[in-house]
Amino acid sequence: MADGFRPHVSPQEDYPELSVRAVLIGAILGTLFAAANAYVGLKVGLTVSASIPVAVVSMAIMRKAKGDRKILENNIAQTVGSAGESLAAGIIFTIPALYLWGQAPDFSKLFLTTLLGGTLGVLFMIPLRRF
Repeated sequence: MADGFRPHVSPQEDYPELSVRAVLIGAILGTLFAAANAYVGLKVGLTVSASIPVAVVSMAIMRKAKGDRKILENNIAQTVGSAGESLAAGIIFTIPALYLWGQAPDFSKLFLTTLLGGTLGVLFMIPLRRF
């Protein structure tokens, strides 16, 4: 490491990262921001990134919670929330095109696709972040 550099979380410390609390907070915030993103995207034609607002709101929620340091849990909550709003953006740009082509997908296929996409994004984030 460079002289004077001190990481926020040192490699010797072991703090919780993937927790039920982090995933639950991220899922709730991701759902709220995904709904807002879908509405704005379909109404106006553009979307906004909810990554930073989800990180700020989840940090505010976790500050009120009891327990040890929560920076790594906040990273998971932000990732889950960001995945939720990103999935909404992907859907609002592809579903109208499918309807224009006359291929209306059923709800179960849409739900399964978004659920698997979000789950894969969160699960791949943990090992890839270290690289």
